[in-house]
Amino acid sequence: MNGIDKITARIENDAVADAARIAQQTHDECEAIRAEGEKKAQDSYWEKFRQGVAAAEDRVQRLAKTADMEARKSVLSFKQSIVAEAFDKAEAKLNGLEGEAYVSFLTALAQKAAVTGTEELVFSAADRKTVGKKVVDRTNAALKAAGRTGKLTLSDAEGDFGRGLICRQGSVSVNCTVEALMAQAREDMASDVAAELFG
Repeated sequence: MNGIDKITARIENDAVADAARIAQQTHDECEAIRAEGEKKAQDSYWEKFRQGVAAAEDRVQRLAKTADMEARKSVLSFKQSIVAEAFDKAEAKLNGLEGEAYVSFLTALAQKAAVTGTEELVFSAADRKTVGKKVVDRTNAALKAAGRTGKLTLSDAEGDFGRGLICRQGSVSVNCTVEALMAQAREDMASDVAAELFG
């Protein structure tokens, strides 16, 4: 083999070696890039997975809070309706009093409402005719028996209300109508009634 052939063979060998080295280097770089890409893909996958889990947990918690709040509202609404029903039944019972029971009820109201014992009692048109005089007479007797002035009078005026009475002297009136008494009872006793029903 002459000198030129040796040089050519050497160049070829070097070229083949360089090509193999470059191919190996390229392969190694590609593997590194692929591995890094896989790692990034895995990292991205697990990050997305963690975010998805966190978002799902957050949604579940929010839904649970909303459900809890709705349940509380439903329970509160139910309790309020039961309390309202209790007051409605009490009012219906008072409005349903008849005869002696109704006279006794009105007499008790008039006794409590009378301050001077000289007030006038105002009734609805129906009650004025049926029980007005009896309630005035009975209340005066009860006031006198208690050592108080018993000079209540039956008002000529007729009240524009249902059942109950108004105890009036001059411009001062005590509203003892069933409607007013129940409104006051609802305001004063609603929490006590709820505690009694649900406590």
